[in-house]
Amino acid sequence: MTTENRPPLASVIVSSYNYGRFLTEAIDSALAQTCPDTEVIVVDDGSIDDSREIMAGYGRRITAVLKDNGGQASALNAGFSVSRGQVLFFLDSDDVLLPTAVERAVTLFRDPDVAKVHWPLVAVDEHGSRTGRVIPGSMLPEGNLREAVIRDGPYGYAWPDTSGNAWARRFIQRVFPIPEMEYRTAPDLYLAAFAPLFGAVGQIPEALALYRDHAANHSRRRSFTERVMEGRWREQHCLEALATYCRSNGVTVDPERWKANAWWHQVHRAVEEVLRLVPAGESFILVDEDHWGLGDDLEARRRIPFLERNGEYWGEPPDDAIAIRELERLREAGAGFIVFGWPYLWWLDHYHGLTQHLRSKFSCVRENDALVVFDLRP
Repeated sequence: MTTENRPPLASVIVSSYNYGRFLTEAIDSALAQTCPDTEVIVVDDGSIDDSREIMAGYGRRITAVLKDNGGQASALNAGFSVSRGQVLFFLDSDDVLLPTAVERAVTLFRDPDVAKVHWPLVAVDEHGSRTGRVIPGSMLPEGNLREAVIRDGPYGYAWPDTSGNAWARRFIQRVFPIPEMEYRTAPDLYLAAFAPLFGAVGQIPEALALYRDHAANHSRRRSFTERVMEGRWREQHCLEALATYCRSNGVTVDPERWKANAWWHQVHRAVEEVLRLVPAGESFILVDEDHWGLGDDLEARRRIPFLERNGEYWGEPPDDAIAIRELERLREAGAGFIVFGWPYLWWLDHYHGLTQHLRSKFSCVRENDALVVFDLRP
């Protein structure tokens, strides 16, 4: 292969904190990439499990970075500081890169205008078995997304979790270091918000990574209330930083409009409405595709996922008939309300029969851009 045709050096930066039980699979997936010019950097963020012993077993096959605990943003900053690649991948240590991920992504960076490339992730459970869920559920966009971000903010386009992205070094150099206090978790919000302002976004339709959905996931360890508070604070920082950058470059933006499209701001608004409408002690069906991370209860109100099997989320109904049947089963079992939560109000358009059934038989007690609530009680 000539120098001109040789792909650029890629850096896979694995960030880990107390995920020793998953770490080997993550590192092995980075080392097994079909792209030969790939360096693997593993950052341990102050783990107290066996993570550092696992890392030591790889010797010079990886670059090990050992640091005190400071959160995910600090781990990415530390990994980037020792990296050499022109294309960077940040891999969560409980996730897995599929073998051709680096090779497929670096090809798109031959276009010098590309700042970011993304692809879907396939969800797996704690043991690595595929659940059937793809993240995100919608097709990822591509091209010039600058105006979408200027108009609607960080959530103006769909983007995947951390392990579903690759980044051009020329972009990363402009926005690093990531603010560490504000992005102890979810630094992908910061990167996804700014990338379209620095170049085009490339898209690969096939899933190139596995996302591990498990109870010990860092994003689920704290209470729902704590996560909402932190999420809103993180989003607020991101909105302000993005607005400051845009205005300094002569671009007029409306951060208040951005809030109406911000995940945790809208979830918080919807939850406040649920607390006002659903009395304590009542059960309510929540249509959120199990993405809010609410848990089983909300201040003495029992949440029921939809569809539901044995108390667990069971996926979208295949048709209206099953949706209505399952709704009536849960209502007869004691569910007093059904809540369609943001951003899943599209269910009401998609499942016409279910919507007609609800509107003809039950009272709609709230309908706005954050949620729609029907009272199912007699």
